[in-house]
Amino acid sequence: MFIHKVDEDLSLKLVDLNDSDDMFRLVDSSRKHLKEWLGWVDYTKKVEDTKEFIQGCMRSYAENKSMNTVILFKGEVVGTAGYNSIDWSNKTAYIGYWLHEDYQGNGIMTRVAKALMDYAFEFHNLNKVDIRAAVENKKSRSIPERLGFVQEGIIRQAEWLYDHFVDHVVYGMLYEEWERRK
Repeated sequence: MFIHKVDEDLSLKLVDLNDSDDMFRLVDSSRKHLKEWLGWVDYTKKVEDTKEFIQGCMRSYAENKSMNTVILFKGEVVGTAGYNSIDWSNKTAYIGYWLHEDYQGNGIMTRVAKALMDYAFEFHNLNKVDIRAAVENKKSRSIPERLGFVQEGIIRQAEWLYDHFVDHVVYGMLYEEWERRK
């Protein structure tokens, strides 16, 4: 089983079916908060929906197309993060994440995103890490900004979010930039 220790309190564990109940509980108890920026929340109505998602993550990982993890904070599942996709031909990983609202404001996601960025460059020898967030999602955008990512542009109407489109800000970190910052 893959577990990447970020620090004393924080680890990333490759998602598996044993995480179904915890992940569903997190989503179910934070629906209103998560729904503001995540278009899949209304489609997660029961634990079986979470199991289907995890099975897709596991298939994609086995095919070397992505890597999704649960975030363990002091041993408890508090969210998910990982590479939503990996473009091996262009050597780019696309990081995605969400965190239960009760755990925000503790620097958890900044440390997680940094660990994923470091892992992409050190272990996978990738050239670029990409993070995208809705323009109005200030909390999510603060993560790549805090880590020194470059704002590369805005993709207009990038995502349909229940009843409207949202624009996405694209942030990127190149290997050479990361090397200089170490």
